[in-house]
Amino acid sequence: MKLSEKNKDFFEMVFQVVQLIPPGRVTSYGAIARYLGSPQSSRMVGWAMHASHQVPGIPAHRVVNRIGLLTGRIHFDPPEMMEKRLQQEGISVKNDAVVDFKKIFWDPNVELEIK
Repeated sequence: MKLSEKNKDFFEMVFQVVQLIPPGRVTSYGAIARYLGSPQSSRMVGWAMHASHQVPGIPAHRVVNRIGLLTGRIHFDPPEMMEKRLQQEGISVKNDAVVDFKKIFWDPNVELEIK
């Protein structure tokens, strides 16, 4: 398998997780990477979010960095669109950071735990 094919599979897994994030909640690149069993791959999750703009139905605006910063905003067109989409879901943003980040954080390792 070529590396690009392996990345494509990883991106698809990331997309599947991101599609499960409920409106009004956010998660982090690292939380997704840990859920997928690849805790060192948060940067690759970021690359997947950048690539997700070519795939309909992926709510990339709900994925932020580990402290709630909208680091992916530069990949939206225009960059303010990430904040606008979050605000449309009732998420407050101030100075490019999610307000009450810990309160609305959605951790797939907890939320998607087999019960």
